[in-house]
Amino acid sequence: MTASKPLPFARSFARPVSATHPDCARVGDVPQDRTIHLTIVLKPSTPIDPTTAPLSREEFAARHGASSDAISRVEAYARAHGMTVDLADAAQHVVRVSGTVKQACAAFRPEKLGLYRFAGRAEPAMAREGSLTLPPELSDDVVAVMGFDERPVARAHFRRLLASGDNATTQGTSVVSAAARSTSSWSPVDVARHYGFPTDVTGKGQTIGLIELGGGYQASQMAAYFKTLGVSRTGTLTAVSVDRASNAPDNDPSGADGEVQLDIEVAGSVAPGANIAVYFGPNQGSGFFDALNTAVHDKTNAPGVISISWGGPESGWEAQDMDAMDQTMQAAGAMGVTVTVASGDNGASDGTDQTYMVDFPASSPHALGCGGTRLPRSGSEVVWNDGASGGATGGGYSTHFTKPDWQSGNDESYRGVPDVAGNADPETGYQVTVDGTSTVIGGTSAVAPLWAALIALANEKNGHPAGFVNARLYATPTAFNDIVSGDNNGYSAAKGWDPVTGLGSPKGAAIIAAVASATT
Repeated sequence: MTASKPLPFARSFARPVSATHPDCARVGDVPQDRTIHLTIVLKPSTPIDPTTAPLSREEFAARHGASSDAISRVEAYARAHGMTVDLADAAQHVVRVSGTVKQACAAFRPEKLGLYRFAGRAEPAMAREGSLTLPPELSDDVVAVMGFDERPVARAHFRRLLASGDNATTQGTSVVSAAARSTSSWSPVDVARHYGFPTDVTGKGQTIGLIELGGGYQASQMAAYFKTLGVSRTGTLTAVSVDRASNAPDNDPSGADGEVQLDIEVAGSVAPGANIAVYFGPNQGSGFFDALNTAVHDKTNAPGVISISWGGPESGWEAQDMDAMDQTMQAAGAMGVTVTVASGDNGASDGTDQTYMVDFPASSPHALGCGGTRLPRSGSEVVWNDGASGGATGGGYSTHFTKPDWQSGNDESYRGVPDVAGNADPETGYQVTVDGTSTVIGGTSAVAPLWAALIALANEKNGHPAGFVNARLYATPTAFNDIVSGDNNGYSAAKGWDPVTGLGSPKGAAIIAAVASATT
């Protein structure tokens, strides 16, 4: 067999575990007989252009699926090392294989592998550092080899408003304390009404996909919430299991349940006629990718818009994982699927020890990055910034993705985040229930499903999927309420696009008109 060589450095290097998770602790080596599941991501056979008229999923597979020759070579290589091929899907650009850690290490040679204990996880997780290797006959076809690293890559971007004296854990989120419940909170329906969302459509015939990396919901509690709100839901609610993850409520309102149920309640009340499919995946690079990839290529539920309220600093991601997920978001756009993503709740630093850092996957050029504002009952809408302990909208410039051609107003060389904004301040937050208890929640987590619901309404009203909307939105700045006051502890809002609230918050009818064209 020909000699192996490292994958290109930018795609293969895994950062030191202590750098991305300083509180972790190494507890030992990975047992060689442990079962491992890998996702091998391949390049499309022809370049993907998400700005053209949307393709059906069948047309996309025929035009852009991974080549059968590349798939055959990957399958043969895995089997030669004793691994089992569990799935080979040309449309999804993936080959999934399983075997022992010993077999996987022989095939892909991770430089350093170990077991680590991470906060919030009961069992130690596997993580790797350094490079992977591939034989020359595969290296030009492979975007990523995912599954060696199980460290958590994302956190939920919501903040729960608590009355003074309340207690809550902070797993996956942060908590904002308040002397009393804010009197300026809104129901999701009221927020939509304020932004001028249409009332003559409900999202009927549309499906909103939600990506979740933990927690869950009880259908009866969701139905009770909508009834209390006076919303007549006609759309369905479906849970989809990915990579052995499932709908598993943990009864912790400040944990992942808060994220899952916030997403369902915002999207479901603003677009009551839309079906909702909730994709549950593990919180690790391969799990996040597989959940998104499953949603994008799901022919059964066929979401026309996907909302993601999870993410993490770019500095905590492996480059190959970001490239793989970005490729999937390109595929989404090509098939008419819009992807809305929360930009983060920790200001310009994204909660790191660096002054400037953006959140991924919001920083993908093929995502609609959603930032946050403070929306008072009276007075001007401004940037959401409650200080270091209270949170602020994420925003800034990517260090990985270059500036897309359509991003007018960005004078830097790299992708600016966010693209759009909406109400996110917990003190002007959303009246929801979590695990059956009424609460008020904010954060950019609420903005992604709000925008996803707006796109679902647009898809029904316009009679076709909006698809990749970024270029059309940047060409129509008058469709936004420009936010010109406030900062995110690093950048200041200004006239036009800025790396704090993007183009601004939506003018519902104008947004629907802006995305009415099926192409750029």
